[in-house]
Amino acid sequence: MLIATAQFAPVAGDVEANVRTIAGLVREAGAAGARLVVFAELSLTGYEPALIREDPSLVLTEDDPRLEPVRAACRAAGTAAVVNGPVRGGGPLPGLATLVIGPDGAPLACYDKRHLYHGAEQETFTAGTADGRFTLDGLRFALATCYDNRFPEPAERAAADGCAVYLASSMLEAENDSFETVYPVRARDFGLYVALGNALGRCEIGEGGGRAGIWGPDGGRLADAGPGKPGFVLAEVG
Repeated sequence: MLIATAQFAPVAGDVEANVRTIAGLVREAGAAGARLVVFAELSLTGYEPALIREDPSLVLTEDDPRLEPVRAACRAAGTAAVVNGPVRGGGPLPGLATLVIGPDGAPLACYDKRHLYHGAEQETFTAGTADGRFTLDGLRFALATCYDNRFPEPAERAAADGCAVYLASSMLEAENDSFETVYPVRARDFGLYVALGNALGRCEIGEGGGRAGIWGPDGGRLADAGPGKPGFVLAEVG
């Protein structure tokens, strides 16, 4: 399967603008042959926990009508989209949630980040309690979000559960060491394809470092979008 990992600079607090950008990238990646596109952590709102706490309108639902342009793009392109934002769930605060929209526009999975980064994330979100899984075209995928990946156990469980591809929606600054010490290590240690969606632009914690991409099961880079330009890169997985 050909998949894409994407990067762009989200507009802080503007769900509609970010949805338009995501929908456009889904259509472009689908035209290039991608069956699935992975986006960054909080790609729907920007990585802005303080703003999310202050503005309840930024919290979405799984069937939120504001996501319809993404659903339409998925249907038009025949491509799944892995997007991330604050989503209302069963807890007192929203989940920091990854929503998977299938190639037919229907929901495939919802995963709430289990390891919330201390401070702002813990004040803004409810931690998840279950791993994220879905199957597309017979290939089993695992979901993880940014700080989740600092812990080897999610990737270990994914491999034990028969997953071939580990999708990581993250917000990493350029100087973050995870590009070298986390994502390729998870791939190599557990024999997984690891796909990273990352952000560009300013946000609450700094400047998104880009470099969205994919590592093979040997830990080698298969695709790297580089540090500066919005867009996506492609690689075969499975």
